[in-house]
Amino acid sequence: MRALLLAAGRGERLRPLTDTIPKPLLTVSGRRLIEWQIDALVRAGITELVINTAHLAEPLESALGDGTRYGARIVYSREGTQASDALETLGGIVRALHLLGERAFLVVSSDIVTDFAYATLAQAAAAADRGDVDAHLVLVPNPPYHVRGDMGISIAGGAAARATRTAPLHTYANIGVLAPRIFAGLAPVRAKLFPWLFAAVDQGRVGAQLFQGRWWNVGTPEDLAEVDRIWP
Repeated sequence: MRALLLAAGRGERLRPLTDTIPKPLLTVSGRRLIEWQIDALVRAGITELVINTAHLAEPLESALGDGTRYGARIVYSREGTQASDALETLGGIVRALHLLGERAFLVVSSDIVTDFAYATLAQAAAAADRGDVDAHLVLVPNPPYHVRGDMGISIAGGAAARATRTAPLHTYANIGVLAPRIFAGLAPVRAKLFPWLFAAVDQGRVGAQLFQGRWWNVGTPEDLAEVDRIWP
């Protein structure tokens, strides 16, 4: 399984830090945000990585290189050189499809810090490749800044669990497995994954699981300081 790390945006709530430093290169506990994800993916045996870039693309690519020192192979899906070029989540995925192959792939934001075990998604990827589902999403308990949540999970457990839009709602963890076939015919224009993917959710085509381990979405300077204080 290949993975797409989303890294093209500026990170508006982290300004002015992100005016001069790419958000994925901000550090937590002595390691860059994106490196937490790269290391976790490599430990899970996922070493073929695609990173999309736009805002401060050159310093980001220069810092990470081709992935050799991480035990990975990194290629870049270039959307431009500034924040206004970023294609958002859906557009960024569509732009990167030619680098991700024909099998289900993992998509993850580069600004989360978590101890989620990516190897556990192998079964979900196999289900997507078989056509049992079109996607699989990892959800987490609602953080204080997003108490309304995003999606629920059907009563059925295990591989039969599906994402729903019925309460109780949980928050999308910015970790998902996606089948490339669902993007057929889409143009790489600026667009977000949600609400676009809700059509597949409503059709029962999206698997889901609730992760209750450590997870942070680092969106503000306060988040950065808090995670730096308590991690690992």
